[in-house]
This record gives sequence, C-alpha cells and structure tokens, in this order.
Amino acid sequence: MSRVHFLGKVPYPTFIKVLQVSRVHVYLTYPFVLSWSMLEAMAAGCLVVGSRTAPVEEVIRDGENGLLVDFFKPGEIAERVIAPLLDPEAFRTVRENARQTIVDHYDLKQVCLPEQLRLLGQVVGKR
Repeated sequence: MSRVHFLGKVPYPTFIKVLQVSRVHVYLTYPFVLSWSMLEAMAAGCLVVGSRTAPVEEVIRDGENGLLVDFFKPGEIAERVIAPLLDPEAFRTVRENARQTIVDHYDLKQVCLPEQLRLLGQVVGKR
C-alpha cells in the first residue's frame, strides 16, 4: 500500500533520505521558476511528475527523465501519479535518466561552478 506523508520542515539530510525512498515526487508550479527541490529530487533518483510549464520543460523530457502533466487537469495529474505507485519497476529507467540528467547538466563542481566562473571571467575581462 502506498502512502502520502506530509513531514513539514525536516533537516536537509532527512529530506534527501526521504527523496531516495520516495516512489513519486509531485512538482507542480505555474508559471514561475524552477526550484532546486525538483533538481534534488531528480538527483536522488525520484520519479518526478511535474507541471508542463516552460521552466520544468527546460529539464524534464516527458517519459524519458520524468513525467509532465497539465497543471490545470487534476485527473491527468492523478493518473500520472498513480501509475508509478502501482508499478514502480516500470519507471526504473525514467528514474535513472532523471539522475543522469542532473549529473550531466547540473553538477555543482563539474558543470555549474565552472560555468559561473567562466561567465564572471567574461564580465571582468570586459572592464
């Protein structure tokens, strides 16, 4: 039996452990920015069901590294969440691809920090 747990505020290490054992991470945002929580969920190997909005679509490719839903269609959201709860093994590759997406494109030491330093170097070099 699957259960939904509302934990409230938890320490960061607990948050990561919860993500690692979760079957689905529902990430609904409209139309604002992408938050780190979705990226962290993907990095932890969660299956993310996210709203089909521009910021989320920058990262998630439907059926490949996550599942996208229409923010305004609760029935569709429910269907996309229930499927992996009933058959989590069917979504193993999607979860693995989610983690790999983050490693390949958002790793702090290998990708993000070097790019930030490169951009800062360009700005300083233009003075």
